[in-house]
Amino acid sequence: MHGTLTQTSQPVSPPDRRRTASIAVSALAAAALTIGAVWTAAPAALAQEPTLTGLATEVAAIREILAERGHTFDILQKQIDDLLWFERVGDVALIDKVRLWGPPKWREPSATAIGAGQPLKFWAYIFIPRDSDRKGKSPLLVFPHGGVHGDFTTYYTHIVRELLAQGYVIVAPEYRGSTGYGRGMYESIDYGGLETEDAHTCRAYMLENYSWLDPDRVGMIGWSHGGLISLLNVFNHPKDYAAAYAGVPVSDLIARLGYLGESYAAYFSADYHIGQTIAENIAEYRRRSPAWNAEKLQTPLLVYTNKGDEDVNVLEVEHLIKSLKAAGKDFTYEIFDLPGGHSFDRLDTRQAQEIRLRIYRFLAQYLKPPRTFKNVQELHAAGYRS
Repeated sequence: MHGTLTQTSQPVSPPDRRRTASIAVSALAAAALTIGAVWTAAPAALAQEPTLTGLATEVAAIREILAERGHTFDILQKQIDDLLWFERVGDVALIDKVRLWGPPKWREPSATAIGAGQPLKFWAYIFIPRDSDRKGKSPLLVFPHGGVHGDFTTYYTHIVRELLAQGYVIVAPEYRGSTGYGRGMYESIDYGGLETEDAHTCRAYMLENYSWLDPDRVGMIGWSHGGLISLLNVFNHPKDYAAAYAGVPVSDLIARLGYLGESYAAYFSADYHIGQTIAENIAEYRRRSPAWNAEKLQTPLLVYTNKGDEDVNVLEVEHLIKSLKAAGKDFTYEIFDLPGGHSFDRLDTRQAQEIRLRIYRFLAQYLKPPRTFKNVQELHAAGYRS
């Protein structure tokens, strides 16, 4: 189990709309100043040596400036979205954001550099239903976000509200590689590697600090990259999770990088990431792919995928399903053929809500939340304030 730092703030009430808007405007104004800084720096750099060598140096310098400014914009966007969480779910949840630590980086530029070998620090969101019965025991869901360099945003508002209404406490890790925390965090990415341990650290933190959570009713739920993290967590820590849902999960990096092409593969072969292509180290990509680790499953698992998925092609998930079957594993799955592509069960349509109701009923068998939805109308009322 990895260590934790103490909470940096206490749950607070949602800010009023005027204050939220004021802070958002201030952040956008800062972003405008950042743009000005870039365009001020660019002509100054280009005014230097007119030689080809000098121009190449200047272009490289400008690219570096733009890269840094891009991370600055991501940080501002994250800060604005953090405020929106209070606006969108603060009426039903106590919300906090805590600073934790997971394992040291998988790869370090230098083993002797300052800070090398130290645990990697990251953030995590906590959502606690305002009506939680703290005299009893509540179930916990670990909810990793998706995206190669994504983050946990208010995109998940309605799903979070639906889960809170059932009585689940939620912890959502902003694991290594997440966007919105600067270049250092971004380049700490370890896709299919130690990011899974960051998620597991969140489980440990919650059980250590909230005595009214039930360690026997902890589950994982995630889509896409978050689905991969859910799968690898239950594969690697089968006794720590009572159930898991993996929606349109990235399942086979070898196949995925083949059909998505070189620009996508570059995220993985970057010097600060795996640092090698599939051709150079196929075993490493297999290690990070759920389909190649299916024999480890011991946890009740539900997998949903969609034939029309424009991101995680169904062939990846079919490989996972076939691998689980070949290993003799007992699990539940369904391959849909529905509109909505990669987001088919996360949309706000009635069809997507009906599919989520099925997901929640599967999880409820094992996690036994205090409340369950009788029908999709109750789900909608909880998730959409209707």
